[in-house]
Amino acid sequence: MTVQIKSKQRGITFFGLVFVGAVVGISGVIAAQVFPTVLEYQMVQKAVNKSQEGSSVVEVRNIFEKATAIDNITSIQAKDLEVTKEGDKVVVRFAYEREIHLVGPAWLTLKYAGRSK
Repeated sequence: MTVQIKSKQRGITFFGLVFVGAVVGISGVIAAQVFPTVLEYQMVQKAVNKSQEGSSVVEVRNIFEKATAIDNITSIQAKDLEVTKEGDKVVVRFAYEREIHLVGPAWLTLKYAGRSK
């Protein structure tokens, strides 16, 4: 008498593979669209930190405009900055939104805000 051992197949089905591939693909497309906005936010933060070297509102905005021209920043302009003074230090704040069209009526809204150090 021979005893046959039953073995179960393990692994992912074709439909499971297609589903996982679709999720990874969609996530990749969204990440590819979000990544440039994150880089632009970092450039804005760098420009804001540099612009706080100015001693007046006009100087701060001029320094920021020069930095936006160099780094090709289009999401925010110098007029959108909030320039205040805390003690003897100039503080520059900013906030803006970026919208990314996904599909049909679906949009992804990213809100960025920050201040100088």
